[in-house]
Amino acid sequence: MEVRDLQQPLTEDGAWCFFADPRAVYYEGRFRRTYAGWITSRGDVMLGSFDHDSGDIQTVTVRESLQQDDHANPSLYIDQDGFIAIFYSAHCGPNMYYRVNSRPEDIFSLGEETVIPVNSEGNKGFTYPAPIYLQTEKKLYLFWRGGNFKPTFSICESLAENRWLPAQTFIEDRGDRPYIRYVSDGEKVIHFAFTDGHPNVEPTNSIYYAKYVQGCFFRVDGTPIHEISDRPLRTSEADLVYDGKAHARNSWIWDIALDQQGRPVLVYAVFAAENDHRYYYSRWDGREWRTTELTAGGSWFPQTPEGMKETEPYYSGGIILDHNDPNIVYLSRPSGGIFRIERWQTKDGGISWDHSFATEASAGMQIRPFVSRRTAGKPGVLFWMEGIYVHYTKYNTGINMKRI
Repeated sequence: MEVRDLQQPLTEDGAWCFFADPRAVYYEGRFRRTYAGWITSRGDVMLGSFDHDSGDIQTVTVRESLQQDDHANPSLYIDQDGFIAIFYSAHCGPNMYYRVNSRPEDIFSLGEETVIPVNSEGNKGFTYPAPIYLQTEKKLYLFWRGGNFKPTFSICESLAENRWLPAQTFIEDRGDRPYIRYVSDGEKVIHFAFTDGHPNVEPTNSIYYAKYVQGCFFRVDGTPIHEISDRPLRTSEADLVYDGKAHARNSWIWDIALDQQGRPVLVYAVFAAENDHRYYYSRWDGREWRTTELTAGGSWFPQTPEGMKETEPYYSGGIILDHNDPNIVYLSRPSGGIFRIERWQTKDGGISWDHSFATEASAGMQIRPFVSRRTAGKPGVLFWMEGIYVHYTKYNTGINMKRI
């Protein structure tokens, strides 16, 4: 019997940042389950599963006391046979780790912890793993922020044997640390959207887009840029989606997805001021980028201690696309003095929107929504953090969920 669409906790102790993805993935084999990863308030890396038929939730500790920092949340890759690889590192940690289960669909059969042997040069370590498999190449790509503080990647030749090609810098940006989100068609293309750097550092942060196909960078209209073997991508070579300099504002990318035609859709935050966050929606219609200011997102969500200056004023409540239908957006903004998750939907490419609350009211802040990744026609789950959040190293939050 299928479980009804109830709001319930996945875990009462969990958090995540918004750049290590995917955080939750659906797989259907012997079971119909959604798998998710998170970091606890004491820094334990966790893996859990939700069974769509029985309603059972199972959890396992992947690594104890990695780091009390929500930037250390893991990301997941599940192959066609149901083998789960979970990738994780501390925030600017010295190592990137992974574990793979020995029995399909079984989170309790994780193998030994393995250290990835490659990184870009520099002292910034590893952060934000993002695995992507390309079917036509039969290759697993792993992206992360590398030792040089830039988007970095390697290709895995064998997870079982821990064989990786030398790490390469993906984007060489003028900013100190570009932030990037990825999405793939699963076949041969990796689309990505990124910023110049951190909005705390870059006063006029812009949003850029490009795609990667079989060793070459391309613009959105298919114009080739150059082969990645020549050098990393530069912002001046990519599509400029939002011009922060022209608007004298900074911004931060939140998500990228593909529409039914395989065209990119982006959501991001633009900052009119530190306490005035705006959510934006941009999509490529085949000829041009069409951009809409979706709604005001309020101020930052961390609960700043009295008498203290907020150190992360650009932490928005969060905005995410449903990757199965990017006409649907989930976002967090203040309502009645507290952040709450809303569902927004457009039927005209982002010009007009209908919206409603996606969650029940609660005493804790509802922030950083995420929709499970899945193939068309498969059940989805909306996740969000809920609770008290002071800093990325000081939080008392759980992760709640609801079938969608």
